[in-house]
Amino acid sequence: MYGILELINFAHGDVFMIGGMIAATFVINVFALSPYPGIGMLALAVVVSLAVAMAGCALLNATIERIGYRPLRGAPRLVPLITAIGMSYILENIAFVWKGPRPVSLPPTLPSGDAFTIGTCPKCASYQWSQLFVLIVTVPVLVGLVWLVRYTKRGKAMRATAQDKDAAAMMGIDVNRTISFTFLVAGALAGAAGVIFAFYQQTMQFNTGFTLGLIAFTAAVLGGIGNLQGAVLGGLMIGFIQDFNEGLGWQAPGSAWTHTIVFGILILTLVFRPQGLLGEQIPEGG
Repeated sequence: MYGILELINFAHGDVFMIGGMIAATFVINVFALSPYPGIGMLALAVVVSLAVAMAGCALLNATIERIGYRPLRGAPRLVPLITAIGMSYILENIAFVWKGPRPVSLPPTLPSGDAFTIGTCPKCASYQWSQLFVLIVTVPVLVGLVWLVRYTKRGKAMRATAQDKDAAAMMGIDVNRTISFTFLVAGALAGAAGVIFAFYQQTMQFNTGFTLGLIAFTAAVLGGIGNLQGAVLGGLMIGFIQDFNEGLGWQAPGSAWTHTIVFGILILTLVFRPQGLLGEQIPEGG
C-alpha cells in the first residue's frame, strides 16, 4: 500500500485486530471450542475463521480506501495521514463497543508440547506445536502473495502502478481498481495475521493492533518499503531481536526495553539507510 500510495496506513494494525476478534468470536461463540479440542474440530475452526476473517477484513480495508483515502488522493500527504490515524481510532472504538475494554481470552486450542526437538536434552532446542501452527499458516499465505504480485496480471498492474501511476494509466491500467485490489489483498493478509495471533496468543484486545501495526511498519522499513522479501527479513530480524533481548538470562536489557530497541533501530535505519536493507534508492519523482 505504501509503494502505491506512499501512505502509511495506521489503520492496518486495527484491521488486523478485527481479524483476531472475528477468530475469537468463532472460537468462543460459534464453535464453542473446549480446551485442546480434537484435530478435526480445530482444523475446521481455523479454516472457517481464516476464510471469514480474510474476506471480512479485505472488504473492510477496501471500504476504508474508498471512503477515507480515495477522495483525498490529490490532497497534501499530511491530510490522508491524519485520516489514517482517525480510521485507526474508529476501528478501535468499534471493537471497544463490540467486545468491551477487557482482553478477549480464547481457550487453549492448539496442541501442547513439542512438535520436535533439535539436539540432545538438556541442551536441546524444542519447537512447539503452537509455533508450527504459525509456520503452517504463514508459509502458504506468503507464497501465495509472492505468486500473486509477481506472476499474475493483477500483480503486474500493482507493480506498474507502484512505479508510476500516470504511465500505468496510459498503458491501460485502471489505477483506481488496482489500488482497491491492493487494499483488498492487504486487508485479507491482516485478517489472516489476526487469526494466527488470536490462536497463538489466546488473547485479543481492542487496542492490540496499534502497537503491532507500528512494529510491522518498522519491519517493512527495515527490510525495504515495497519489497516483500525485505518485509519478511525485517519481521524475522525484529523477532530475533526481541527473543535475544527477552529470552536470554545474561545481562540483557529485559522486556521493558524491547520497544525502545526496536524503534531505535527504526530511527537508525531511516537515518543511515532510508531505503532499507533490501530496498532500492529511488529518486524523488523518478
